[in-house]
Amino acid sequence: MKRCKELPVKDSLAKKHICYVLITCDAPTSNGQMEVKMSYEGDATLASYLLQGAQNFIDEQTFNSDEIELSSCSESYNIK
Repeated sequence: MKRCKELPVKDSLAKKHICYVLITCDAPTSNGQMEVKMSYEGDATLASYLLQGAQNFIDEQTFNSDEIELSSCSESYNIK
């Protein structure tokens, strides 16, 4: 993976953290394509662990959000 130093935020992250993962996404083009870039600094295994933790966090937030929506829907349509 190409590591580039074009974002000033990377310098700030590198000063404060032993490892970080940075993922960016551009707005979609007219044909729907989106350019996604990822870079990391630090130990590759630790970066992988950070990504797995972030994925678990997002999955949990999504699950909890869906659960709230389902429970409010079931309460709204509670027929006795």
